[in-house]
Amino acid sequence: MSENLEKRSDGKGGYLAVIILLLLGLAMMAWLWSSKNTALDACMNENKQLNADMNGMNEMLSGYVGNMTNDLKKDFTNMLETYDALLEKDASQADSINAQKAKIQELMDQVDRGKMTAHQLFLAKKEIETLRNIMKGYVYQIDSLNTLNLRLTNNLDSTNRVLSTTKTERDQYQKEAELSAEQIKKGSKLNAYGFTSGGLKEKLNSTMTDTDRARNTVQIYSTFTVGKNPITKAGRKMVYMQVVDPSGKTMQQSSGNVISTEKGQVAYSDKKEVDYNNEALDMSIYYSLRGTEAQKGNYKVNIYCEGHLIGSDSFTLK
Repeated sequence: MSENLEKRSDGKGGYLAVIILLLLGLAMMAWLWSSKNTALDACMNENKQLNADMNGMNEMLSGYVGNMTNDLKKDFTNMLETYDALLEKDASQADSINAQKAKIQELMDQVDRGKMTAHQLFLAKKEIETLRNIMKGYVYQIDSLNTLNLRLTNNLDSTNRVLSTTKTERDQYQKEAELSAEQIKKGSKLNAYGFTSGGLKEKLNSTMTDTDRARNTVQIYSTFTVGKNPITKAGRKMVYMQVVDPSGKTMQQSSGNVISTEKGQVAYSDKKEVDYNNEALDMSIYYSLRGTEAQKGNYKVNIYCEGHLIGSDSFTLK
C-alpha cells in the first residue's frame, strides 16, 4: 500500500515539472515576440522618419530640380551627339554604340516626362556618369584605330611615293636603254662606199671588160667597200644588189628574189655571201643579163645588208 502511494507521488511530481517547463517556454516566447514587435515598430518608425526626411529634402531641393533637369538634358544631348560622331568615324561599333544611345534616350524620356524627385534625378545623374565613362572608352578605342589607320595611310602614301619614284626611275632607265639600243642598232648598221658600177662586155678571149654601150653589155656589176664597224656582229652576212633600169624596174632573174627591209619588201637582182670580221671588206657583185639586151639610159644600184640600205651608186649606158 505504501509502495502505491509512493508511485502516485512520483507521477504527480513529473507532471508538475513538465507543466513548469511549458510555462517557462511560453514566457520566453512571449518575451521574444514582444522584443520582435518592439524592433519592428522601431524600424517602421525609422523608415517613416527617413521617408519624412527624404520628402523634406525633396521639398527643400524642389527649387533646384528644374536646373538639375536642364543639366541632365544637356548632358544627354551632348552624349548622343558624341555617339553619332563616333558612328561616323567607325561604323564597326554600331551595335554597342546604338545600345548605349538607347539607354541614354530612355533616361532622357524619363526626364522629359517630369515628376522626378531630386533623389531620382540624383540617381539619373549617377547613371549618366557611368554611361559617360563607357563613352570615353569608345572614344579612346576609335581614336586609337583612327590613329593607326592614319599611320597606315601615311605609310601607304610613303610607299606609293617610293613606288612612283621607282616607276619613274624605271621608265627613265627603260627610255635610256631603248635609246641605247636604238643607238647601238643604228651604230651596228654597215656602210658601203667607194663604188664603181657599170656594164661589162665579153671579149673574144672570154674575159670581161668595162663598157658604156648598152648593146655590148652582158653583165652589170658593182664594186665597193663595206666599212669597218666594231659594234656589229661579225660572221657570215648576205649582201644584196638591186639594179634599177632606166624604166624604173628592178632587173631580176626570178620574181621571188625579194628581201624584207626597214622600208618593206624590196626586189633584188643578185646577192653574195661574205665573211665579215668587223674590218673593211672589198667586194663585188655581178648580175648577168643572160641574153637580154640592156636599155640605154641611167641605172641605179642599191646595196642592202641585214634589212638596211647601206649604199647606192649610179651609171649610164649609151
